[in-house]
Amino acid sequence: MSPAPSIGVLATGTCLPEGILTNDEVAEAAGVDPDWIVRRIGVLRRHIAEPDQAASDLAAEAVRKALTAAGLPASALGLLVLATSTPDELGPSTACRVQALVGADRAVAFDVAAACSGWLFAARVAHDWLRSGTGERYAAVVGVEVYSRFVDPSDRATAVLFADGAAATILGPVQGGKGFASIRLGSDGTAAGDVLIPAGGSRLPASPQTLADRRHKVHMDGKAVRDFILRNFPEVLGDALHRNGLRLSDIDPLISHQPNPLLLRGAAADAGVPEDRVVIVGQGGGNIGAASIPYALASADRDGRLRAGSRVLVTAFGAGLTWGSTVLTWTRTQRHGIVPTPRTEAPCRKPSRSEAPCTEPSRTEAPELRPSYGSVSNRSPSNRSA
Repeated sequence: MSPAPSIGVLATGTCLPEGILTNDEVAEAAGVDPDWIVRRIGVLRRHIAEPDQAASDLAAEAVRKALTAAGLPASALGLLVLATSTPDELGPSTACRVQALVGADRAVAFDVAAACSGWLFAARVAHDWLRSGTGERYAAVVGVEVYSRFVDPSDRATAVLFADGAAATILGPVQGGKGFASIRLGSDGTAAGDVLIPAGGSRLPASPQTLADRRHKVHMDGKAVRDFILRNFPEVLGDALHRNGLRLSDIDPLISHQPNPLLLRGAAADAGVPEDRVVIVGQGGGNIGAASIPYALASADRDGRLRAGSRVLVTAFGAGLTWGSTVLTWTRTQRHGIVPTPRTEAPCRKPSRSEAPCTEPSRTEAPELRPSYGSVSNRSPSNRSA
């Protein structure tokens, strides 16, 4: 019996909507000063979907781009796993919508819900699936959010952070010893109330009262989430290094969920990660949840920060609470028709009705500011210790 293949990332693709929401616009509705957003959060702008764009539209375009970069037709996909907190509808899986849009008629398609950790959870599923010997060779793993539909503009805890976007990766066989090392995941359901959309599910179905109470919007205890990330970041990072017998000096870039640029910088600095090894992209696009990690991965690839053999330390944190980590050894391959160049995203053209208008990854530079660990929440701090 032949050994299970090593699985890695063959290509990436991204899709950010063309609409832009500036700090001036956000600040006016949230009752804060635009400079406060820059000083405390580090986000300069956010991409916002058009009214007729859903999560599946953004995700489909990201998958199309990733397939093109990999030199693969959609029919080559045996699996399509989509991570999101903002699906097109409660059912069916948004992945099924994407499957239809891209023509991946041979792919098994389903969603994974792990909030901002979603891409890594989905990658674990796809990784193990492709190694299981059931015949599937290639998988699309895509993270997407359309948070703008679920954010209360008057709530500074969420309005200054969340935005829309999608990023996809094509997973497939790579040379032995490369690709993903073990992917470790974790969850703490006792803190599920720290970040959630309270209404719209079976516990609190939609009603005139839930609409009036804005229970269909994202609610977040900013202090609890901040403390969770700062407390667990060094442990998650250290665990990934220990499992793989590595030191920080063996790592090329660190790619993490992007809660906000300043919080990520501070957490990485506290863990001893040199600033030039941290990939930060949230300044130009905000927090795009499950799309954050693959978007950062695509941006690092586009900018030439990833080369064959680069060791990428990936860490994830999200609502649930959820977290995870892995080490990904970057590869390039010529077995898929074309070799993707470091810049895997071309400028998006104006789409047809079946396509989503997007922009290529933003190159906006992060502000040079000291990280602030103050809460951005309007609410009273949680007394729970996660």
